[in-house]
Amino acid sequence: MMVPETTSATYWATCGKEALANNVKGVIIMGAHWDFKGDKLEVATNPAPSKTPCPFTNPDLWVDWKPNPDIPTAERCIKALAAEGFSVSGNSTTPWHHDVFIPLVRMFPDSSKCPPTVVLSSNSRYDPHYHIKIGATLRFLRKEGFMLVGTGGAVHNLYRNTWSDVVQNRDTLGQESPPAAWALDFRQAVEDVITQTSGPRLRAGVARLMKHPLYREAHASDDHFIPTLFAAGAAGDWEDIGTTNILGAETWELTHMCNSQYTFGAWGDTPQAVAAH
Repeated sequence: MMVPETTSATYWATCGKEALANNVKGVIIMGAHWDFKGDKLEVATNPAPSKTPCPFTNPDLWVDWKPNPDIPTAERCIKALAAEGFSVSGNSTTPWHHDVFIPLVRMFPDSSKCPPTVVLSSNSRYDPHYHIKIGATLRFLRKEGFMLVGTGGAVHNLYRNTWSDVVQNRDTLGQESPPAAWALDFRQAVEDVITQTSGPRLRAGVARLMKHPLYREAHASDDHFIPTLFAAGAAGDWEDIGTTNILGAETWELTHMCNSQYTFGAWGDTPQAVAAH
């Protein structure tokens, strides 16, 4: 969805330009494709990570793009998380998955201008409050000029998607029929919570979405929703009450999969902006 020229890809490019214009110090990102089993999470400390392939795409956009891992800030994140009671360690061999490097490629197509980046795993128990606490713990980095990012999806149930176009034509964006009601309704619930709340109500509202009657229709597994909890944790403090959260762009693919691009806060706010996919 982010490799073709979509409105979502364009929006991430705009976010990158705004970040550079505001002298972003670095990026802290949690994606959907790296989790850790048991009661633990990991922080990437690989100084030269490889990139896992992005399926069904032309690699020309990303194959030569070079990651810029931030090992010193990764160590700071490990210490901050450990101080809050998390079982956490570094991982010096993990690659970067496409949900990490494709948004970065779109924001910073010249890899030499990509800010130093820290990649976080999620935890495979997918406790919403656990992941909110991760964001809340690392929220202090916003005041230092870091941008915190969660990449996943508003509606992401691979079992319910329409796969014929991508299998036959390598096209995920064709919409021969409209999305199902369950996808549209849950997508609307996500927008209502994110754009109509702020502060601790944002955290509570995003966590409560995992109990929505249509949640399991929209997410057969929790991995692609959990990064939103991380972002809400980072942008849902009492200090954030009154902050404007916006839906900046949206792209549907595979008929029923909705990729909504939200920004929590703005660069004029104190602390700095948080973006969530």
